[in-house]
Amino acid sequence: MHMADALLSPTVGLSFWAGTIATISYCARKLKNEFNDKIIPLMGVMGAFIFAGQMINFTIPATGSSGHIGGGLLLTIVLGPWAAFISIASVLFIQALFFADGGLLALGCNIWNLGIYPCFIAYPLVYKLITGSNNSNKKIMIGSILGVILGLEMGAFSVVLETVFSGITELPFLTFTSIMLPIHLLIAVVEGIVTGTIVIYVKNIQPDLFYSDNKSNNTLLNLKKVLVAMSVLALITGGMLSWFASTHPDGLEWSMGKISGREELPPKEDIFHKTLSKLQEKTAFLPDYGFKKPEMAEPEKAESEKEAWPAVSGGTSIAGILGGILTLGITILIGSVIKFFRKRSLTNTY
Repeated sequence: MHMADALLSPTVGLSFWAGTIATISYCARKLKNEFNDKIIPLMGVMGAFIFAGQMINFTIPATGSSGHIGGGLLLTIVLGPWAAFISIASVLFIQALFFADGGLLALGCNIWNLGIYPCFIAYPLVYKLITGSNNSNKKIMIGSILGVILGLEMGAFSVVLETVFSGITELPFLTFTSIMLPIHLLIAVVEGIVTGTIVIYVKNIQPDLFYSDNKSNNTLLNLKKVLVAMSVLALITGGMLSWFASTHPDGLEWSMGKISGREELPPKEDIFHKTLSKLQEKTAFLPDYGFKKPEMAEPEKAESEKEAWPAVSGGTSIAGILGGILTLGITILIGSVIKFFRKRSLTNTY
């Protein structure tokens, strides 16, 4: 559900950039107030796993479409809403800047769509209400599925609104909505099951890990098992399982194809879109999670050779591992900055 810049006007794109930056700033302040040293490595490892998980598109049977996990609810269950939103923003930032997955203008919208709804709506209003304080495996699974459904459906509908309000495409509101919501409902059910399974697994190896509003419960005394387990999962997912990702278009591309006959819209030619597109071409060293395709001297060979390039380049594995490392690094850096300002504020208080 990563939006491309071609769907958005500068006004809509920059508006959501502003809203996203404001939310990140708010989350950083909240996280500073209830900071725990052990949250930094946990944010990094969980962010790396979500990066790898988003690379794996799974086929939605009988549709010709595919989907991937968003990860917002899983991050929130483990980290809490403030740290989770910062982590999902880090994942999407790395994807857009270095792998050209989602546009730079659309980055604010993508963070909003995949972060706001699961972190601040689906988690408190669905997951927490269903699981309660004594969360059984059954409650975790039900809460995960219903929570992901709410978060992803709201995100999908938000994509429709952002596109329609931009007014630069010919995707009609009612038709776009009637296709986007059902396909993302199917994707959400799969992600919900994946989320519930991972939460149950983590609960079995470290029951005291999960975020709680009661700060005294957030001791996180021994993270070794969880950090090792999630690191291994991130490496396997990004480095190996990504080979088997579905080649079908994702839910957003599939929906656009059903309406317009094109899964990708041509880039806009205004100066704003062109500037950001050129910037992304320079920063994205592994576009679409593969090595840049070489320029071919003979045009008649270009199509066949370029199509064969990703299969022999090994770029997917490198992208999965390197992207996880970059996400780990930037998330730990952000957490360390928050920790630094917390210590400084406490020093000034005394």
